[in-house]
Amino acid sequence: MDLWNRDKKAGLKLYVKRVFIMDDAEALLPTYLRFVKGVVDSADLPLNVSRELLQESRDVKAIREGCTKRVLSMLEDLAKHDQLPTADADGVTDVLSAEDKAEAEKAAGKYTKFYAEFGAVLKEGLGEDFANKDRLAKLVRYASSQSDTLVSLADYKARMKEGQEAIYYITADTLAAAKNSPQLEVFRKKGIEVLLMTDRVDEWSLNFMHEFDGTPLQSVAKGAVDLGKLQDEAEKKAAEEAAEAFKPLLAKLKEALKDKAEDVRVTTRLVDSPACLVVQDNGMSTQLARMLKQAGQQAPEVKPVLEVNAEHALVKKLDGSVHFHDLAHILFDQALLAEGGLPDDPAAYVRRVNALLA
Repeated sequence: MDLWNRDKKAGLKLYVKRVFIMDDAEALLPTYLRFVKGVVDSADLPLNVSRELLQESRDVKAIREGCTKRVLSMLEDLAKHDQLPTADADGVTDVLSAEDKAEAEKAAGKYTKFYAEFGAVLKEGLGEDFANKDRLAKLVRYASSQSDTLVSLADYKARMKEGQEAIYYITADTLAAAKNSPQLEVFRKKGIEVLLMTDRVDEWSLNFMHEFDGTPLQSVAKGAVDLGKLQDEAEKKAAEEAAEAFKPLLAKLKEALKDKAEDVRVTTRLVDSPACLVVQDNGMSTQLARMLKQAGQQAPEVKPVLEVNAEHALVKKLDGSVHFHDLAHILFDQALLAEGGLPDDPAAYVRRVNALLA
């Protein structure tokens, strides 16, 4: 079965009073559970039931809800027993009988294997099944900047630093692009965990999941970085002074990049990189805009905000340079490349770099 083709027929086999009625009865399970195979035998439906009647039947709706809850309960049980019991802070583990230990070892890792195959499909439910959204939010897993294994939102929240007010995440085409994104630099410096979301469905599903267990989800690539209590007053003061000192340079950059960037500002999110691109808090991410274009759909023009690192040598070199215009465009195009995009005119970018290297 092609899991990524939502139009391909999938579903459970339907029997009525042990009489076979049809294959692929889609009405018995939501689309995001299309990987489930099985049989439903009902005594409440008429023998001449049709696909049209299935869509309208109150009994079928009850069967669908029951099947969905059953599948999610099974997944929750798999997730609960996915890890072997670990020692607590005092080095004490739960005492298990030999039989229970064998069962625990048998169950360990099963959800991880399941999620590797069907996790991206399961995430579709966050936007399709509002009744079970909270249950699904506990089942989804993401890569992390501080872990080699996938983590749950509950695990992330349990590890949050004191004073941290949001669950931070970044979306990208690949895990390598997410891990090495310039936008993670200040989070890496302060030891703040960031979820790395690389499934194509993540951008879409996040439109329906704005918080988890009372804690908001915050993209590290949207809006001005605000670490709240995790950022000390000295850092805030230094950032304000840098922004004031760079005002003339920022004005020149805005003018040079007026066709590409919505705004140019000094940032505190960068440590080693000269610049990065972000969008406004309520704007469409550049990642989602690229995905829509690749799918042949209309996407609004997204003008990102260019954030520059006032401490970087390349940014300092801009002031008074005879190559200011070329350097400004190189700075923007490099930031675009770093986040997985491509310059509108790659040949012009190459010419500018070659001219400076010559």
